Amino acid sequence: MADRPPYLRIAADIRQRVTDGDLRPGDRVPSTRQIARQWGVALATATKALTALRLEGVVEALPRVGTVVAGPTTPDAPPATPGSAPPRAPHGPPAPRHTAEPDLTRARIVRAAIEIADAEGLAALSMRGVAARLGVAAMSPYRHVGSKDELVALMADAAYGEVAPPEAGPGHWRSRVEAGARALWEVCRRHPWVAQLGPISRPLVLPHLMAHGEGMLAALEGSGADARTRFDIHLLIYSYVQGLAVNLEREVQAQATTGLTEDEWMEGQEAAMRDLLTSGRHPALTRTLSAFEDGYDLDLDALFRFGLDPLLDGIERLVDRPTRPA
Repeated sequence: MADRPPYLRIAADIRQRVTDGDLRPGDRVPSTRQIARQWGVALATATKALTALRLEGVVEALPRVGTVVAGPTTPDAPPATPGSAPPRAPHGPPAPRHTAEPDLTRARIVRAAIEIADAEGLAALSMRGVAARLGVAAMSPYRHVGSKDELVALMADAAYGEVAPPEAGPGHWRSRVEAGARALWEVCRRHPWVAQLGPISRPLVLPHLMAHGEGMLAALEGSGADARTRFDIHLLIYSYVQGLAVNLEREVQAQATTGLTEDEWMEGQEAAMRDLLTSGRHPALTRTLSAFEDGYDLDLDALFRFGLDPLLDGIERLVDRPTRPA
């Protein structure tokens, strides 16, 4: 047992917890960061352990949730031994060996990286972690992607490519701009980590992101606003989407770090919040929150919709003016 690689020992420990019923289907398993901290191993080793369990069908990675128990395991299934082929996933093809370099492509690397970032946040991403997830040698991804920065750019371009920008056509410019904003929000909803990538002062020159910008600017041409105003509006809407979406990624990171869902974390804050509201130091906050029978339920999708309309109302009033204010 002691001479087995660390990732196999970690996988065996988590597998045993599932078998014993300590972790049940749907329960979150420790994240890569939690595993690294608890077992004192590198993130790549932690990723490799979760990958082994995923290939066995013990766990599955869910976007914006993390890695959870997929279903009952077979208690007497023999664990993998060093040098042996990885176990076969239920009803699926055999897992790739470390020698499967001919099957490794840039597209597979990007997809694996996106899956890691979706499940545990961009901070959990590493080239070694991607290699571990794909079951290839640690340096193999570098034959297809030059660096982590290049990989992140490819990931972002792929993410923006999943949602098409609104097509040019008849209709009021506002409806097309609104559709463009909703498309950007959908990208962030699918892949929260994109909101972490670069400030608007350092724009990402990505083909699919540029297509979204093109759609937005083409729609704004129908507003009659001058070029400077159109570009300012384009940046304002992009920043509005990113500003809200950054909280999606922070929640993924918080869950991966603490192992607590949003609701579980809020339950832990109830005593402190109760003390705050009964202290008398924040009467407006107390009156506002007391108006909610079951407490305030934060819904970022609803908040996005709530803010988009007044933002577009203000833009519409602005472009309808004869001249732009100084």
